[in-house]
Amino acid sequence: MHCVWRNRLGCGSSRTCPGAFGTDQPTSLPDSKTRKGLVVSSHHPRTVSGLYWGYSVRLASCLSAVFAECPFKEGYDLSIGTSERGTSVDQVALPPFSHALIVFGGLQGLEAGVDADPNLEVSDASVVFDLYLNTCPGQGSRTIRTEEAILISLSALRPRIEETAKKSRSN
Repeated sequence: MHCVWRNRLGCGSSRTCPGAFGTDQPTSLPDSKTRKGLVVSSHHPRTVSGLYWGYSVRLASCLSAVFAECPFKEGYDLSIGTSERGTSVDQVALPPFSHALIVFGGLQGLEAGVDADPNLEVSDASVVFDLYLNTCPGQGSRTIRTEEAILISLSALRPRIEETAKKSRSN
């Protein structure tokens, strides 16, 4: 992975390099004025250093493509759709899984995604997913922006994911 810029990057500036994702290998001393590090691939902090380095996001042309274009050879073994019409996350225990997928809808929700998908012949969005969850029960507002829904949902699901992982490790 090589990324080269002719100008020095200042505070608040950003550049992108395909396939690169920050660093977990600082090359400067902790007390130096500027921080330097090696750019590493996005999987390096997780696979080499055992660090959590964020979640993956990808864009799909339609809802069915989310499943058809799965990056895992064996597919997703747990799919979760999020909707205010779903079962409360408070009432659910997650089954064991290796590759989970959490899907967020747009302003009209996942239901609109199901209706607009030419490859899906269902009208009930909940049947597309293993779990169809309301991750923000009693939300008190008509809509939640996707960037808010991601944080809310991951926060609500985290204890359930940890519990499932703990059970899997003990078996």
